Formats: sequence, structure tokens, C-alpha cells
Amino acid sequence: MNIQIDSREKARAIRKIVAEFDRQGVDHFVSKLYVGDYMNYDNPRLIIDRKQDLTELCGNVCQGHNRFRDEILRAREHGIEIIILCEHGRGIECLEDVIWWRNPRRIERYRDPVTGRWMERETNATTGDKLYKILCTFQRKYGCRFLFCEKKDTGRRIIELLGGDGHDG
Repeated sequence: MNIQIDSREKARAIRKIVAEFDRQGVDHFVSKLYVGDYMNYDNPRLIIDRKQDLTELCGNVCQGHNRFRDEILRAREHGIEIIILCEHGRGIECLEDVIWWRNPRRIERYRDPVTGRWMERETNATTGDKLYKILCTFQRKYGCRFLFCEKKDTGRRIIELLGGDGHDG
């Protein structure tokens, strides 16, 4: 197995992923990918796009909606299946779990001008339920898949998804 890592991935962010590739004897190199972040040279029609958590994914599908959609459409035009692997962890194991996600941007702290005390108020930030519906629509309309894992398992999951067995050997 020979995995290409997109050159736009930050070295610090993928240190543990690369360490897992090395530990399992998976060849890898860094070079710009057309779409996504990881590709196995044995199957260039399957790409993994890694997201560090649901907050990043939410920003991509909400504020960066057009750019994100265009990347998925670009992949589809070229016969590439794209899997979005979100490293959220903390109880998010499948798409349905996103319904219960509490967006940290939903609560805003502010200082009350009269009392000087810190207060909290709810914002209009995207809820887990709304994000779930958006992700389901992306899967249905564009054929991408959203999968989830813990950060400690990302390297192993990438190997599994790209066609390796993800176990020592």
C-alpha cells in the first residue's frame, strides 16, 4: 500500500497519522491531491478528506458550503468516491450521533453592562440536528460518505478505508 498525503495537511496535525503508517509499514509521501487528503495509489478512485472535528465540518458545510460542495462535485465528475472522516470522538461514532452534538458556538459569554457579571446567551449557530440534516442531504445528493473516529484511531481507519487491513502485520 502506498498512500499519498495532500501537501496542504499540516505536519503537526498529522504526526500521529504518519506514525501509524510507519508503524504498520505503509509507504507514504506528501504531494498535492486534486481533492481530499489521503489516497491509496492502488485505488485512486477513493479519497479520504479528514476533518479535525464537527466544528470544522460544520464550518465547511455551512459557511464554506459552495467550496465544499464544489470539491465533492469535482471528485464525482472524475469518478472519485470521497469519504469525509471526522475525528470528533466524544460519543460521535456514526452520522445519527451528530443529532445530539452541542455546537460550542451556540453559547456566547458576555459581560452584563449593568451588573458587570458574566452571562451566557444562545446564538443562532447551527445545531446538531440541523447539521445532521445537512450532512444527510450531502450524502444523498452527492454520494459522499461521512464517517467518524477518535483522533487516536485516525491512521488505522485511513489504512482500513483505503484498502489495508488496519491491523499489525
